[in-house]
Amino acid sequence: MYPLKRDFIYMSVVAALAFAFALAWGRPFVSPPAGHAQDVAQPQQQAAQDQANAEFFTGTVVRNGDTYALRDSSGAIYGLDDSQRVGPFEGEAVKVTGQLDPQAKVIHVRSIAVGEV
Repeated sequence: MYPLKRDFIYMSVVAALAFAFALAWGRPFVSPPAGHAQDVAQPQQQAAQDQANAEFFTGTVVRNGDTYALRDSSGAIYGLDDSQRVGPFEGEAVKVTGQLDPQAKVIHVRSIAVGEV
């Protein structure tokens, strides 16, 4: 009778450890929801599409009231939406990567670097 009791206790301990490890591991044996793969892929596709839509603008950064703008070689002025990033380049000839909002004449700045006009 004693070996049976001892075996039962050992098996209970092993089962408890297996259960604890399974909880710590998480749920690897459960497949993700059907839309989960699409949810992960969508931001990547959006980022790739935004990258493809990026345009390059060259000009000189000028102050336009409380904000900054880009004056291109034709004299047209486009607002720049990121004053903190653009501020140090005031008066410099720069190359801006971003997207143009043609209705508002504002460039949504992705990156800015000193470059040739």
